[in-house]
Amino acid sequence: MEQKRRIAILGSTGSIGTQALDVISQHRDSFEVELLTAGSNADLLIEQARAFNPNAVVICNKELYGKVRDALASHPNTTDIKVFAGVESAGELAGGTNVDIVLAAMVGFSGLAPTIAAMKKGKIIALANKETLVAAGSIITKLSREYNSPVIPVDSEHSAIFQCLQGERTSAIEKLILTASGGPFRTLPLEEFENITTEQALNHPNWSMGAKVTIDSATMMNKGLEIIEAAWLFGQPIGMIEVVVHPQSIIHSMVQFKDGSLKAQLGAPDMRVPIQYALSYPNRINLNTRRISLEEIRSLTFYAPDMSRFPCLRIAYESFSNGGNTPCAMNAANEVAVEAFLSGRIKFTQIPQLIENTLQKCNYIEEPTLEEIFATHTQAHEIALSLSN
Repeated sequence: MEQKRRIAILGSTGSIGTQALDVISQHRDSFEVELLTAGSNADLLIEQARAFNPNAVVICNKELYGKVRDALASHPNTTDIKVFAGVESAGELAGGTNVDIVLAAMVGFSGLAPTIAAMKKGKIIALANKETLVAAGSIITKLSREYNSPVIPVDSEHSAIFQCLQGERTSAIEKLILTASGGPFRTLPLEEFENITTEQALNHPNWSMGAKVTIDSATMMNKGLEIIEAAWLFGQPIGMIEVVVHPQSIIHSMVQFKDGSLKAQLGAPDMRVPIQYALSYPNRINLNTRRISLEEIRSLTFYAPDMSRFPCLRIAYESFSNGGNTPCAMNAANEVAVEAFLSGRIKFTQIPQLIENTLQKCNYIEEPTLEEIFATHTQAHEIALSLSN
């Protein structure tokens, strides 16, 4: 890459954001941080700003604006950094002329508005926020075409498919195969699910992720969200998207073509690989990460997912089939359900129950506008919250 790529990171203090900064720290000659945004983690945002000296930072929690402003103003290396507050500022600054690539890594529905703001300025979107496409896939794909704003996937599974499709025609696809680790409860007897603790659910066997994504992995809702995301990203019907449980997490996903050929992307379970690929695309550059040894692995195993064990996967398939604003409502209900489980208000087995009960009460809109997507999120969130208390 001849010229430095200027990066805006929406959600720099989360798991994806911190790993992206690690990638950038290994390639200061290729990448330059222009914008860092955080929700409420002011301390880490301040630390990151001092380390990477971006043009601007945004703390979305407006009550923490003074803390961030004063901390950067009092440090000799960061006095020139501009400090802003609020989600609106994140989207506006991400669309600035000094930004080439926007890494959309904010957690949950909150990432939708700033991502759309950046798309309307024609930015390259490195998408790590799967909820953006789940909630508003039709709108996002239209904006991508209208504003010439390419979307490059960061999720390891979608990055794998994206890599497998390089040099291929989408018309040659027979099916997309998303792999899933199966999470920590793949072999746990069903009768023990009632007693699953938050500590157990947060103990993912292969990946290091934030709490929300880790719980989604334990319920396999993350794979449900990824099915919907893949349908929008690659323009394929959901019937051509399959999930297989692959406990080793070495094959990150596969594409089967109409001639019977199967292409897979393999690698150690390290999110920095797909993050870097999205930031450097179409180039591949060095990364200090563990290399896999096929001799050491010896065998790779695959299983069909058990829908009775993981009903969230079934709910996601049904939500996308129902269409309209249903996936948006499902996503909002899931966010509330995960938070309710983490705070001890509901059991692990009540997560899918809460989502389905919420969907039954939500208004259905066949072709929602962006305003109706936001209204649906609010309605589903309020319904799920009332049901979880």
